[in-house]
Amino acid sequence: MNIILAKPRGFCAGVTRAIETVERAIAKFGAPVYVRHEIVHNKFVVESLRQKGAIFVDEVDQIPAGAITIFSAHGVSDRVEEDSIARGLDVIDATCPLVSKVHREAKKYEEEGYEIILIGHRGHPEVEGTSGRVKKDVILVTDENDARTVQVKNPEKISYVTQTTLSVDDTKKIVDILEERFPQMQRGLATKDICYATQNRQDAVRQLSKMVDVLLVIGAANSSNSNRLRDLGEECGLKSYLINGFEDIDENWLKGVENIGLTAGASAPEVLVQGVINRIKELSTNEVKVSDMEGITENTFFVLPRKVRK
Repeated sequence: MNIILAKPRGFCAGVTRAIETVERAIAKFGAPVYVRHEIVHNKFVVESLRQKGAIFVDEVDQIPAGAITIFSAHGVSDRVEEDSIARGLDVIDATCPLVSKVHREAKKYEEEGYEIILIGHRGHPEVEGTSGRVKKDVILVTDENDARTVQVKNPEKISYVTQTTLSVDDTKKIVDILEERFPQMQRGLATKDICYATQNRQDAVRQLSKMVDVLLVIGAANSSNSNRLRDLGEECGLKSYLINGFEDIDENWLKGVENIGLTAGASAPEVLVQGVINRIKELSTNEVKVSDMEGITENTFFVLPRKVRK
């Protein structure tokens, strides 16, 4: 049996920055520090940070006045930021710089008088944050059907931004429909807002799918980019499973399988990958060989927020 590891996989620069921000804040200011929402969508990561002294809350009104407060990598709305200031919270913003870029883009479109379409998943923290960074109501488009039926006030003055963790292919299809319906729409590369890590991991799964019989994706059920990797495996004709870690593996998935593809979403740590490898070795009656597929090496690095720099 062979396990072929996707390359790249696992942590992206934005996730690494967010986690290190929490760890540095605890080391510098002492526990506890408060984090609004999960710092990234991974239970293992959240629990490990909780054990170090992080307290995760749903809203800033649950945080004691004046406390060290960290915004998650997904970003927040203006309202959350204003509420934090009103409570005198000492805020450290761990929003991924690529998400912040989308916020700036949306504000620029608003200032120029454009109506804004936001392509993304309803209820996702990143979508809520981006929507709340502009004063106008944004128009949420979640799929191709929405793109075909969405109504705008002024077709001559329309623009779009996207969630950073979407499927590259799905986003292109949605934008194609919108551009056909609204020829005057502010145009750009359809996937301009999708982060490099999301795109790289999707490209790796496309290549990996040609080499394996089944695909395992390590990632949380509420992780958008991890779900897209599982979906992409299925679109490529593979039986594809999203798992939190080794404990979720069903040995029936591996019966008669010679080549297993293994990848991890952008918020899943490498330790979970190794745990899955060890579990497959335990379940297999034959020798298990592990290899990395050929792929790109990511060198992107984001500077930490000023308050936690050494």
